Amino acid sequence: MTSVRLSPRGLALGAAAFTIWGLFPAYLHPLSGVPAIEIIAHRIVWSCVFLLVVLIVRAELWRVTATLGRPRLLAGLAASALLISCNWLVYVWSVTHQHIVESSLGYYINPLVNVLLGVLVLRERPNVVQWTAIALAAAAVLYLAVAAGRPPWIAFALALSFSLYGFVRKVISVDALPGLATETLLLLPPALGYLLWCQLAGVAALTHDGPAIAALLVGSGIMTAVPLFLFAYAARLLPYSTVGVLQYIGPSLQLAVGVLFYHEAFGPARGRGFALLWAALVIYAADGVWRARRVARTGARGLAATEP
Repeated sequence: MTSVRLSPRGLALGAAAFTIWGLFPAYLHPLSGVPAIEIIAHRIVWSCVFLLVVLIVRAELWRVTATLGRPRLLAGLAASALLISCNWLVYVWSVTHQHIVESSLGYYINPLVNVLLGVLVLRERPNVVQWTAIALAAAAVLYLAVAAGRPPWIAFALALSFSLYGFVRKVISVDALPGLATETLLLLPPALGYLLWCQLAGVAALTHDGPAIAALLVGSGIMTAVPLFLFAYAARLLPYSTVGVLQYIGPSLQLAVGVLFYHEAFGPARGRGFALLWAALVIYAADGVWRARRVARTGARGLAATEP
């Protein structure tokens, strides 16, 4: 009889990916004086350059050219490129305008938004435990909205855009590396056009804000691509339920960065709202782990029964 074993390498790579994403606000914060749209334009351009170099080194550039020759796949990637650029824009704006805590809320509720998308679009049927988690999360968001005096629009925008992005990428079924490279290629013309306008207008941060800012802008492309590589590799080595638990490293670190390093408000009211949300996520994650183990045990018993 076989048993499911966790890959130490997969755990390390997955944890590294989500740690980089969780600490990314600390990387972006020095860029607070640069307009968010300019940061996104640099992120697109330098991500594209970095990804194309990697594909060339791996002799896999043909995978991008093959994708460009498939109109339906290209249309899907154009939609996903638009969604991820909107997600990046909201995220960068929130970090550079002292809304790191609220942006972390978006990535906390993202898995539960995925469940709701499954219900509304794919007609999936969550079990009682999943509905309980969704109800608790909804109560947490409602409480946080009442306490703040406004809906958490940043969190909603981040969760919805990233969930829709993941949904589109799942439907079109393309590998992470050539898919992201194609997305950045599609976004490259408007990004380059905007940066050229900034340069001609004399407001380009790359050439006017000093070498440190220029290095951070160029490095944003690498900071985008590297955790994606780590995540894609880890996802092949780990059960999906384990990846689902690891993903909470990101918003947890993001929350800590916002509160501890940049002193964003996290009073008792916000604490109670997040406590409700964490309870929902514990229930959701525990259910995912239990279901995955049950499937593994069933598969192991079936394999044992077929052995001579």
